[in-house]
Amino acid sequence: MTTIAPLDDSTVRSSIGVKPLTCTIGAELVDVDLALAAHDDALFAELRALLLEYKVLFVRDQDISRADHVALAQRFGPLEDHPVVGSDPDHPGLVRIYKDLDSPAEHYENAYHCDATWRKNPPMGSILRCVEGPAVGGDTIWVNMVEAYRRLPEQVKQRIQTLRARHSIEASFGAALTIDKRHELAQRFPDAEHPVVRTHPETGEQILFVNSFTTHLVNYHTAENVRFGADYAPGAAELLHYLMRQATIPEYQVRWRWTKNSFAIWDNRSTQHYAVQDYWPAVRKMERAGIVGDATF
Repeated sequence: MTTIAPLDDSTVRSSIGVKPLTCTIGAELVDVDLALAAHDDALFAELRALLLEYKVLFVRDQDISRADHVALAQRFGPLEDHPVVGSDPDHPGLVRIYKDLDSPAEHYENAYHCDATWRKNPPMGSILRCVEGPAVGGDTIWVNMVEAYRRLPEQVKQRIQTLRARHSIEASFGAALTIDKRHELAQRFPDAEHPVVRTHPETGEQILFVNSFTTHLVNYHTAENVRFGADYAPGAAELLHYLMRQATIPEYQVRWRWTKNSFAIWDNRSTQHYAVQDYWPAVRKMERAGIVGDATF
């Protein structure tokens, strides 16, 4: 198993303490003030470099304002609203993920997913804060999908290198809506098509880029892949399911136990995550600033 590579020698760290949490993904930061990082160029540059290295960063005991939460996220880029989950009325782009006994059942998160890949330009990343959480339970798991791709068998890598897949909000968030509302949602957000193997725009790493929003492969039915109908249906679906299951492998994961005013900052391009829903009837309230991303390639 590989370990996380250090930053380039030209990068100088001066202030942030770093505690790697696994051999492949995740680090807890100490001696850092996220409110200060939102306004200090050097500190933010250090934070961004660490994010590219570890893919998800965790910080505890950050009793900062919503304005500073938003300001930090905006250092990475513009924020985006969610068409189904509501935002804080005073801070557009700060999505409130509040779970209690009155929460709609269809707003589940306990599936391995990369946020909003149903967008043509999926989010670059997110900054998530725990406002209120259960005493036990409600953890979140993140997965290094660069490592998931790297450790695929070579014959699988060759097979999927040029494949593309469809991602849908209609088939996920839209499924519980009425037909008219579901169709309206699909018109606003038509299914997006992304490569099965994505290249990270900053690091050049290759990423296995399928998740629970992925519905099917779109360019699989060719003479090279299909001899008989069974090679396509269910053959293509079986390949997709095999690829999606890579996110469940513990060697690629880190699991974070939330406490009040703890934060997670993750690179949505190279990770997936899974919110464990084991805490009912306790309440879990989270606030997330999602950052607009770029096109996949």
